[in-house]
Amino acid sequence: MKGTSQDRLPVASLLALAMAAFITILTEALPAGLLPQMAQGLAVTEAWVGQTVTLYAIGSLVAAIPLTAATQGMRRRPLLLAAIAGFVVANTVTALSTHFALTLVARFLAGVSAGLLWALLAGYAARMVPGHLKGRAIAIAMVGTPLALSLGVPAGTVLGQWVGWRLCFGLMSVLALALMVWVRARLPDFAGQAAGRHLPLRHVFTLAGVRPVLFVVLAFVLAHNILYTYIAPFLAMAGMAARTDLVLLVFGATSVLGIWITGVLIDRHLRALTLASIALFALSTLMLGVAGDAPTLVYAAVAVWGLAFGGAATLLQTAIAQTAGEAADVAQSMLVTAWNMAIAGGGIVGGLLLARMGVAAFAPVLLVLLGASLAVVWAARRHGFPAVCR
Repeated sequence: MKGTSQDRLPVASLLALAMAAFITILTEALPAGLLPQMAQGLAVTEAWVGQTVTLYAIGSLVAAIPLTAATQGMRRRPLLLAAIAGFVVANTVTALSTHFALTLVARFLAGVSAGLLWALLAGYAARMVPGHLKGRAIAIAMVGTPLALSLGVPAGTVLGQWVGWRLCFGLMSVLALALMVWVRARLPDFAGQAAGRHLPLRHVFTLAGVRPVLFVVLAFVLAHNILYTYIAPFLAMAGMAARTDLVLLVFGATSVLGIWITGVLIDRHLRALTLASIALFALSTLMLGVAGDAPTLVYAAVAVWGLAFGGAATLLQTAIAQTAGEAADVAQSMLVTAWNMAIAGGGIVGGLLLARMGVAAFAPVLLVLLGASLAVVWAARRHGFPAVCR
């Protein structure tokens, strides 16, 4: 099997995991690009359709840790197939539903599947390769995330305008079904943890290095989502509201570049890349803070931001996977929960800042969060963020 080679990556298998990430992100974000069509089709307001994204996040948030803990002993491939099957069911129900309440239930189920799938992906990728290739393998498995955000969501929005939102979700079900065939054919199966080796959640949380990584996830992703969620009013202040799509395209393109750089270097430079990612995000924040109505500077700042964020998921998932060892899947579920808390927190904190102080308050708050992240990574040189992947 290719995964046992000392210098070759099982690319076809890793790309199946990348497709799983792509489907997960696209399923989550697609309603945001189809608000008017879904609102008309379900006879509710656009604000209510927006809650389909909220229910998805809640499902992921509440399910990740308990589901992962409960399934520690199960074989990995059947568990992954079950998570993907959840998307087949949820997206099919969403495509066919004429009742908004049923749509919300389907979106919650999709979120539950996402919580389980995110907890599996990094550990699955790492187990397919020898130690010195783990970071690169996780990077390939995570490439579906920036591709979904930069290409999948805009494409889904355009497709929805052409053929209708229901067919979009139906196509997502077909894509997930095809992925199940791909996973069954190409992915190796791995045993779960033996019953006597299951680690309690409290023990995993107290493993050296786990808490620093989780803190960085909360702070870094919170900073990102404050800005990303409210990028439209920020751009409006700069007189660039009509260019929001182009700005996000720049962000997505440099995010892909960021994850490529991360994939090439992560196995030898995990710590340096993490520090650089945070520092670049801080630099982009400073640039945005002084950009005013200068479009060139705004585009440059967003490009740096995308470069900084593109590899972040890979860096943080790799850090917690190698820190937690055999408890990697449980630790990943904690990371998923922290990540979703940060997403929700970004909406809340960003909204409060916007309402009370305006977008000018974003930069100072982001710099505080990023400064704290930088300090924690710097201090966690032995456990959490070592120089190289072990």
